[in-house]
Amino acid sequence: MRRVTSTVRDTPLRKVHERLGATMTEFAGWLMPLRYGSETAEHNAVRTGAALFDLCHMGEIAVTGPGAGAALDYAVCGWPSGLAVGRARYTMLCAPDGGILDDLIVYRQAAERFLVVANAANATVVLAELTERCSGGAVVTDESAATGLISIQGPNGCGMLSSVTDIPLDGMPYYAGAYGTVAGRTAWIARTGYTGEDGFEIFLDPDDCEAVWAALAAGFGDAFPAAGLAARDTLRLEAGMPLYGNELGPDVTPYEAGLGRVVRLDKPGDFVGREALAVRAAEPPRRTLIGLLARSRRVPRHGYAVLSDTPSGEAVPVGLVTSGAPSPTLGIPIAMAYVERDATGPFAIDVRGKSEPAEKTELPFYTRRM
Repeated sequence: MRRVTSTVRDTPLRKVHERLGATMTEFAGWLMPLRYGSETAEHNAVRTGAALFDLCHMGEIAVTGPGAGAALDYAVCGWPSGLAVGRARYTMLCAPDGGILDDLIVYRQAAERFLVVANAANATVVLAELTERCSGGAVVTDESAATGLISIQGPNGCGMLSSVTDIPLDGMPYYAGAYGTVAGRTAWIARTGYTGEDGFEIFLDPDDCEAVWAALAAGFGDAFPAAGLAARDTLRLEAGMPLYGNELGPDVTPYEAGLGRVVRLDKPGDFVGREALAVRAAEPPRRTLIGLLARSRRVPRHGYAVLSDTPSGEAVPVGLVTSGAPSPTLGIPIAMAYVERDATGPFAIDVRGKSEPAEKTELPFYTRRM
C-alpha cells in the first residue's frame, strides 16, 4: 500500500476497501481505492454488468431558501431555477473572465432546496464562491461531512439497486432523483454517473454507507463488486467526459471544451461571467477539444504534444493531450487533446520523442446501447 500523509482523510468505506484488497492512493486529500486487482476487469464489469464506486470524497453543498433558485442562477452559468423538483442538471461555476472553476451537478430536491455536487479537489473553492455569490439571496451550507455517496454503474445496476430500494427506478429519467430508502436507510437516489453507462448515485448518511454497500454487494454473488479510480478514469475517457484539471480549468471556457450548451445566455438577469462568455460565444473557439485514436501501441498521456504536418512536410506542435489511456473497450490507446483552431491534421502524438500516428475521431469514443 502506498504511503500517505497524516492529513489524508478516510472515507466511511475504508475498511471495506481493505477487506477487498484494494490498492489505496491519495486523491484530492482523500485515501481512495485506485484498483482492487485488474483495472481492466473492473472497467469491463461496468460496461457489461455493474460495479460499485465509493464517491464519498465528493463535495456536497446545499443552497436553500425562497431565493435559492435565483441565487444559483447568478452563481453558475446554467439555469437551476428552471429545474423541476426531482431533476438535475450539469453546469459550471465560471470566473468573471469565463474560465471554469469547477463543473457541477445541481439537483433540485425541493422547491427551496438545491444540492450542488462539486469535485473533491475544488469543493473548498466552490463553497467559498457560492457563499459569496449567493449572499443575501439564499443559505449556503457545506454538507460534505454529513453526506456519503455510493454509485452503482452498469447495465445491470438498475435491477440490482431495485432489489434493495423502495423507489421505482424503471420510470426514473436520466438526470433525475428522489428521496427513498436503500436497504432500509434513508437516501437521495439519482440516475446520474460518470462512466458512460446507466447508473445511480446514492447520497446517504456516512454511518449507513457500510450497510448499504454490503446490501448492494450481496447482489453480485460471486462476481467482484467494486471498481476503483483507475477504471473510473478509463470509463469516463471512453465516454468523452471531461476531467477538471485535464480538459477543464480556469484557463478554459465551456466553449473551448465543446460544452457551450451549458451556458444559458438566454436566462433572465445577470450571472458571473456572462459578459466574457457572451463575447466567447460570438467568436470561433481559440482551440478545439478533439478525440484521437492512436495507431500504435504506445499510449499518449497528459501533456504530450500533438503534431501536425505543415505544407512542407515538417511536423510541428499544434496542441496538447489532456487525457490518454489504453481503451479496454476499443482495444487501442485513445486520447482527448486541445489543438489549435485551424489544425486539420493528419495528426501524430509525440510519445517520449517519437512521433506516433493518430487519427482524429468524434467524441465520445464510446456510446452505450440504450
